[in-house]
Amino acid sequence: MKPQYWFRWFSVQGLPRLVLRSQARRGHPFAQLMGGRQGFTDPYPLIEQLRAQGRLVKTPIAWASADHELVRAILRDNRFGVRANKNLDLPGPLVRLVERFPLPPNPVEPPSMLVIDPPEHTRMRRPVAAAFTPRAVARLRDRVESVTEELLEELPSGGSADLITAFAAQVPIAIISEMLGFPREDKQMFLNWGDAATPLLDIGISRRAHRTALDAMEVMNDYLDGHIERLRREPGENILSSLVTAGELDTYGLKATASLLMGAGFETTVNLIGNGVVQLLSHPDQLERLRAEPELWPNAVEEVLRIDAPVQTTARSALEDVEIAGIPLRKGNTVVVSLAGANRDPKVFEDPARFDVGRANAKDHLTFSSGVHVCLGASLARMEATYALRALFERFPDMRLAGAPRRRELFTLHGYERLPVRLGRSVRAPQATVV
Repeated sequence: MKPQYWFRWFSVQGLPRLVLRSQARRGHPFAQLMGGRQGFTDPYPLIEQLRAQGRLVKTPIAWASADHELVRAILRDNRFGVRANKNLDLPGPLVRLVERFPLPPNPVEPPSMLVIDPPEHTRMRRPVAAAFTPRAVARLRDRVESVTEELLEELPSGGSADLITAFAAQVPIAIISEMLGFPREDKQMFLNWGDAATPLLDIGISRRAHRTALDAMEVMNDYLDGHIERLRREPGENILSSLVTAGELDTYGLKATASLLMGAGFETTVNLIGNGVVQLLSHPDQLERLRAEPELWPNAVEEVLRIDAPVQTTARSALEDVEIAGIPLRKGNTVVVSLAGANRDPKVFEDPARFDVGRANAKDHLTFSSGVHVCLGASLARMEATYALRALFERFPDMRLAGAPRRRELFTLHGYERLPVRLGRSVRAPQATVV
């Protein structure tokens, strides 16, 4: 590992890792949630322990909340922002050390929209937003349908498959690759880069995972240099070509934006589709209801987003001294907001641990965040998942699990690494309709 990368790992990941592990051994639910195996296998009991401690809880490395009202308020409050190195209350000398050693362009470093505040955030977001308007997403519907049908044709009738690698990952990577003008034959590279880089969204990752992620980002950085140069010579009909020709972003900004769109446009939807398959196979009564009332499919996707959020958490830092829930926070204090916890707040959702595809207020979840940082691609993810899930279950009505699904060893991005199923017979069902 390059010396500057080691310093970054030690400052941003290594020290929090030591603190979290120490506190986890003492039984602190937040530390167990963020730094232990249960945090990615079954985080919800730990979230409920955290909720029981109060609406806003002081933890070993930050404040935390799983309260729906409070989480939503913080996300929408312009007195909070994302300007913090890894959103932790790091000592000043460590902050300056981190800033001395920037990483290659990536989703978790400025100028990525994920980690900058207005007005810079507004400048970076504006040219990208046009690709995710309702009209723009509607134009992608035909491609989502054709990609899904092609993948379903390749699944073996009467056979078995890992639905993550054979289906859930393939739908969003095909769409986002086309949106960025990437050749289809490069899809596997993007999948590999995503698997390597996504641990950077977590807190307290190992030095090995950090090194693997940075190696992947350096390779991706070189690839994007060449790709952007090709688009300058021969722009196509895709969002990255539009950004290149508009000239509003420099090359570094273009690469940061492309890497964010790759990650956000792919990882969230993979997890959403995989989580949806497991929920429906684990609740056959709900699947039967969808077969009887197919108009509920869009709401079923909202319920999956609520009950098993593909993005579990985010964080905000106070940009000034502020009082929240009667507790004074100082400028620079960080609040880790549990989106998954807010989605199961019993004050908002009746019987919140119950999976109910007909839940009237399922869409009140906060999985896609809120405020200025609300997810740009939320409508695209909803559309992809709604069509993919409905088409999958209509094509393979006898599908069942063929073993225990295996979770990814990640906390922030919550999904499955492996999802083995027996597909059963393939039938030609009426074509699904995205509502």
